[in-house]
Amino acid sequence: QVQLVESGGGLVQAGGSLRLSCAASGRTFSSYVMGWFRQAPGKEREFVAAISLSGGNTYYAGSVEGRFTISRDNAKNTVYLQMNSLKPEDTAVYYCAARIATISRFPDDYNYWGQGTQVTVSS
Repeated sequence: QVQLVESGGGLVQAGGSLRLSCAASGRTFSSYVMGWFRQAPGKEREFVAAISLSGGNTYYAGSVEGRFTISRDNAKNTVYLQMNSLKPEDTAVYYCAARIATISRFPDDYNYWGQGTQVTVSS
């Protein structure tokens, strides 16, 4: 099992940047594909980005590609989401998630979830 704890959320003006972190417990972090998802009020949880075991492959939702960057540091058991050029529509609770096996865009494919961190982008 792995436990995930997100941090780095907050309030930022449109056009600003934030970096989210997700720290994982356990010694097998490098065995997990990691993903970031978000959920806005009244909406379903949606895929944001995912990264392969070694970090060599990354995938993004079209709405964030070119603005967000996912990365991981397996020595630190941490995955990051660098968010630039933020827009009000990026406002949501952001969750990191982990799964064993291949990268997936679907929340139901992920086995472990953090508690989420709020990101609010003001216009």
